[in-house]
Amino acid sequence: MVSPWPALARVGVALAIVLSALVAWRLDSREWEAALRARLLVGVPWGTLLTVAGVLAVYLFAQGGFWHWNGPLALPFRAWSYLYPLGIVLSSFAHVGPGHLVGNLVGTVALAPLAEYAWGHYPSERDSPLLGTPLARVLAVPAAAFLVGLFIALFAIGPVIGFSGVLFAFAGVALVHYPLATVVALSASGAVRQVYAAVRNPVVQASAEPSFGTPWWAGIAIQAHAIGLLVGVLVGVVLVRRRGRGPSAGRLWVGTVLFAISQSLWAVYWFRGNGRFVLYRALGVVLVFGLALVVTASVTAPDRFPSTRPFVGGSERRAGAAVVVLLALAALAAPAIPVNLATVDSSTARAAATPETTTPAPITVGDYTVRYAENVTNRQVSVVDVSAFGESTTVNASGVIVASERRHLWTTAVRASRLAFTGQASVRLGGLSWEERIGVSRTGWRTGGERAYKVRFNWDNRSRLAYRSERATADATVRGKNVSLVPRQRGFGLVVSRGNETLGRAPLPGNGTTRAANLTFSREGRKLFAAVGGTRVPIAKRERYR
Repeated sequence: MVSPWPALARVGVALAIVLSALVAWRLDSREWEAALRARLLVGVPWGTLLTVAGVLAVYLFAQGGFWHWNGPLALPFRAWSYLYPLGIVLSSFAHVGPGHLVGNLVGTVALAPLAEYAWGHYPSERDSPLLGTPLARVLAVPAAAFLVGLFIALFAIGPVIGFSGVLFAFAGVALVHYPLATVVALSASGAVRQVYAAVRNPVVQASAEPSFGTPWWAGIAIQAHAIGLLVGVLVGVVLVRRRGRGPSAGRLWVGTVLFAISQSLWAVYWFRGNGRFVLYRALGVVLVFGLALVVTASVTAPDRFPSTRPFVGGSERRAGAAVVVLLALAALAAPAIPVNLATVDSSTARAAATPETTTPAPITVGDYTVRYAENVTNRQVSVVDVSAFGESTTVNASGVIVASERRHLWTTAVRASRLAFTGQASVRLGGLSWEERIGVSRTGWRTGGERAYKVRFNWDNRSRLAYRSERATADATVRGKNVSLVPRQRGFGLVVSRGNETLGRAPLPGNGTTRAANLTFSREGRKLFAAVGGTRVPIAKRERYR
């Protein structure tokens, strides 16, 4: 029987929101309504709404989220290389899942209206004739969002995806004009996300259990966020100069620090390969305060400090302040150029997908090659060989490797450590007009400190062995004999040896017994035992996945 409580809880949340908002609206003097209408057409941030609609359309139709809301196609929509225009154009507007999408759209709805309010729908006498109508100024908002997204895709390091860089640009414009209101808007976006979570999952049951995941900060595109923020600050500086007024230095500094800290711009990290990361927290905090200094100085310093040179006027000082932001932006963007110029040619794709092992050849799906491999050079990180401060870009990768010469793509789609924890995963491949799902499964046994396992790919009603590990030898010996488990094309095998001499072989039994080299092996559920005479020794246990 389906419990009625989740539905009742959703209704309760909706009623609470409506009732609370109506009471506040009735008690308010509604001066804010006049203020909105003075800057925005009918008091509505139409440009923000058009931008949100565009991002949602990419998720629903280009990525297939309309048909697979919880599992959109994401791989071909990343900015893999300058030579892959589809990824460059769409990566800033695509998302990896509904949580990623909703988080960015809620943030956009909270922050973009502040930037749009600063921009305004009603032109002034100083505005260009191209922006001389409210409609043109409304359309300028989504147009600017597209251009900023394209800029971020061009100068972000690595295969970025998501609207967050553009969201940070909106935040930069808002910070320059309304620093403390921007911080309040962030709190409002958190409240909206919580309401969304309450409606989607009104009742949550949980228990203590192991889980797998990378550090939360390792999934943040810090450099792309910082680029977006500085682009927004630069646009905001131009608007402030045109309006002739801006916030005080103290308010701007406090707002920038609070925003940057709350949005984790301090989370500077490096990838060491095979799921290992290092976080430079102290360096990140120093950079946050440096960012606050640059933003505050670029907006307020030209008017606070008169020039000591008689022929340097206000316009020159303002241009100098903008140059500071441009230099910071250039320093952030420059490292991306050699990385994004990299390509994946046929030899690189083969090397990525076919390391020097005896594992089966990769499968081909469309223009993709897919293979499971361990401890191969991570070509996504090792595009440019750089070593500094004890870190290097030459790192290894293990797991399901996907490569595409056409898309200049190389990535670890499923890490080996994750597959060892979950036992199953899926990889979605495709393009604008097609997609294919590859199922990945692992089965294995552990013999103390070693593991014997194999990985299979399942797709299009086909199945193929993708990887077999080396044999795993049990820690225990039975009358001086070693017992090893060996992955085979079908099932697992047992090998009994002494030193370098093989004494006997046998297939791993089902729930029964088998013999090899005068040893009796019995399998009881997930456990394997070896017996001789009156001695019974545990040999291995089947892997358990979560």
